[in-house]
Amino acid sequence: MKSANRYLLWLNWPEGAFRLNARSLAVFEGLVRGEVKVVRSERAFLRALPEATHAVVWEFRREWFARAPHLRVLATPGAGRELLPKDGELPPGVVRVNGTFHGAIMGETVVACIFAHARGLYAAADFQRRGVLWPRVEMTPFCSLVAGTKAVILGYGHVGHAIGAKLEALGVEVKGISRRNIGELKESLRAADWLVMALPGDTGTDDIIDAAALRCMKRTAVIVNVGRGNAIEEKALASALKARRIAGAYLDVFKKEPLCGDSPLSKNLPGLVRLPHASAFAPEYLPMFFREMAEAGWLK
Repeated sequence: MKSANRYLLWLNWPEGAFRLNARSLAVFEGLVRGEVKVVRSERAFLRALPEATHAVVWEFRREWFARAPHLRVLATPGAGRELLPKDGELPPGVVRVNGTFHGAIMGETVVACIFAHARGLYAAADFQRRGVLWPRVEMTPFCSLVAGTKAVILGYGHVGHAIGAKLEALGVEVKGISRRNIGELKESLRAADWLVMALPGDTGTDDIIDAAALRCMKRTAVIVNVGRGNAIEEKALASALKARRIAGAYLDVFKKEPLCGDSPLSKNLPGLVRLPHASAFAPEYLPMFFREMAEAGWLK
């Protein structure tokens, strides 16, 4: 007879959207049968780990498996695989679960960036900062339609597909690029109005958007990167923005995070808008992950 499940939650992250609170805990408890234990520190986590059958965490070290004889499911809400042991490091009988729900949130961030750019909102904010009270004539070149434009989504996995669905619903023609058709990237960039990047930080994605790729893009084209910062050659992008060879870049991620002053993208370059790795921020973040785990059967 299978023993009762014991769920151990250690989700004490600095950002409020990623930190377990009473509301998200109530969602989790409504999805499971068994004991639920919440801890707030590494010491408390390691003390409770020997009894856990399920651990939901932000990070986990390989040596901790020796303390977890009953562990069956090791889960993290994050899509990135850098904070948990790799597949080959998992003990027999333990499965690792990464969240795949992020596209529903990140897609809204991408749409917001595209609409803010196309409909002149960032231009209007810039005129306001400069004290222009009624830039009606000046705003004209900054306003265009989103419907009928073309987007290349580089990284067409769970997140990329979700972003693509939102853009297609708005009348944007979407071209997805993955490992399977990576050879089509540069030719696809020539016609793209938007390059949306949703790549993981895996080997093979470093500087995939380099100076040569940027030269393929139209002067009116815009980059939106919500994947990982390693995928862009930052000096080349800074040069392209400074020379206005592309119209803009909306960046949520950078090669080194937190962003520091020595980054070529730390300057206020033309068309550059920065986010602090925040494209998935939402109060629904953890509840969405918990429901995804339940639907996939990982909470049994």
